[in-house]
Amino acid sequence: MDALPLAGLRVLDLSRVLAGPYCSMVLADLGAEVIKLERPGGGDPTRAWGPPFVDGESTYFLCINRGKRSATVDLADPAGLQVARRLALRADVVVENFLPGGAERLGLGAEELRAARPDLVYCSLVGYPPDGPDGARPGFDFAIQGEAGIMSITGDPAGDPMKVGVAVTDITAGMFATIGVLAALREVALGLPGRHVRVSLFDAQLAWLANRASDYLVAGEIPERLGNAHPAIVPYESFRASDGHVVLAVGTDGQFRRFCTEAGLERLADDPRFLTNPDRVHNRTALIALLADAIALRSVGEWLAAFERSGVPGGPVRTIPEAFAHLPQATVLHDHALLGEIRTVRSPIALDGEQPTAVAPPPLLGQHTAEVLGELGYEGAELSALLAGACRPA
Repeated sequence: MDALPLAGLRVLDLSRVLAGPYCSMVLADLGAEVIKLERPGGGDPTRAWGPPFVDGESTYFLCINRGKRSATVDLADPAGLQVARRLALRADVVVENFLPGGAERLGLGAEELRAARPDLVYCSLVGYPPDGPDGARPGFDFAIQGEAGIMSITGDPAGDPMKVGVAVTDITAGMFATIGVLAALREVALGLPGRHVRVSLFDAQLAWLANRASDYLVAGEIPERLGNAHPAIVPYESFRASDGHVVLAVGTDGQFRRFCTEAGLERLADDPRFLTNPDRVHNRTALIALLADAIALRSVGEWLAAFERSGVPGGPVRTIPEAFAHLPQATVLHDHALLGEIRTVRSPIALDGEQPTAVAPPPLLGQHTAEVLGELGYEGAELSALLAGACRPA
């Protein structure tokens, strides 16, 4: 792809950990120039999150920081703070996730920067919405998974509340932040002032509840944990085959009848208890027990072939290595300054059949500090002093 949609867009990433860096990485994948400002000595906290580490580099950090340049600046130093301000006023977008009030105390808040640069799009990721009782609290993914309801519906019905296996609250907040930034940039392109985009992790998690939220808000039903089952569709869950697990995802009455015919279970398709989806939901326990007995008799491969012949959605339950082996083109190769060849997961966004993904590798801490300062016009003794501060140990 010759020209990416966000080519020429400048982004200053003042954020740390996952939600903000995920947002800025999506922008980088779409062509934006992203400068990641980090604390000297330690940098983004995820640089220390592990194991696994590879030659001292955290795989956690590597997954969300491709396509960026890293500059280290001490925001406790007035000179370093001036660097950050210059970068912000040269940027089209600023992404930050300081603790509530932190950016304002540094003079890097939305109001102050937008007064000097009216077309600046300023994006804040916070833990909790400021109009709620927790607005001043710091927020972390795991805590908010617990507080915002998702853990109450995740896991085995007889087990404890369970978090999702990845930080979905952070990732979802980063996605919503990206959407907000792009919407605000559209307005700037039309000649309107920039916006202060703000996304809270708590709001993002509530939005992610989707139909389970609507079950409560509209029908007054309190959702409960169902393991791998679906609250409103049956059969729609995983089953144990003779040599592994499969997912059967029947969405219509026609699919159920076709599956039963293919599986030699015509009696179930004709059973009055299972004729329609509401019938199957009402008689879930009886149907699932009958299906489980039948599915356990054949191998995963046999069931996959049966799903395909009957046109019924379903598939194997794969490990992460198996998933990447099945679709090896879903990764992108990077030439890392320390590690050599590494891979990250390609962007899921396809544009005219191509999935643009930043090729530049995740940066070493402070790898581009001198370069970035030089672009700002720093030189001589002033540049040397800033670089000395940028290289101080943790």
